[in-house]
Amino acid sequence: MRPFGNDITNIPPNTNGDSGGGNNDPNDNNGNRNNASSGGPDGARSDTDEGNTNDRPIPAHIARIGGTYTFPPIAGQGVIRVVQRCEDAKENHNLDLSKCELVQIPDAVYHLMRNTQLKTCDLSGNVLKSVMPKFSMKFSAITDLNLSENKLTRLPDEFASLSALARLNISHNSFIVLPQVVWKLPSLTSLDAKNNAILEIDTDDGIASDSLVSVDLRNNPLSRNCRRKLQGFQTSFLLHISNDVDDDW
Repeated sequence: MRPFGNDITNIPPNTNGDSGGGNNDPNDNNGNRNNASSGGPDGARSDTDEGNTNDRPIPAHIARIGGTYTFPPIAGQGVIRVVQRCEDAKENHNLDLSKCELVQIPDAVYHLMRNTQLKTCDLSGNVLKSVMPKFSMKFSAITDLNLSENKLTRLPDEFASLSALARLNISHNSFIVLPQVVWKLPSLTSLDAKNNAILEIDTDDGIASDSLVSVDLRNNPLSRNCRRKLQGFQTSFLLHISNDVDDDW
């Protein structure tokens, strides 16, 4: 079983066949099993080619029809990128998995980070539809979480255990209701939820917080009742909402 599971990324294939100054001719390896660039019989890579994903020989059945090698192993390049960023996070305690085309957070990430106490986590620019509850258990000490530009519609209730989280960015997602769990984050100072599809705020009570400084709900289709409710709340933080004309669809 692959350590990252199946299809955890949507990384587009690398069409750059000219690695290390090599020839890009799709027919270079056609019918020539002893070509030096192939590293040996049957197109096996030599030791010097180990780890270079762009130097793989073109399969004979592809080369015969003039094709080029454009399909690396499933999520291969995405896995390499994720692993490298996890290794970097072991040094700086800031996990940056932005723009990795992740459709989920693979278990291997939790495994690689098991002995590292992260301070920040950036998962922006992926295609996440959900975040599993174990995220908050594995990364309980983070202070900054960026989930912007994904396809999220909810957050797990377990996020309430992120007791050190000060900044949460869930902008540019698909939330219809602002998750109630955000009001349970004890250290949250900044919440960015702009550019979603939020119609309602999941609370009928006043929003009270000893830590919040700013909540940004601009560019959401807030209902008139919701807007009136928000405007009627007495809050200790700055609440940003768009004008009636901007919000109503």
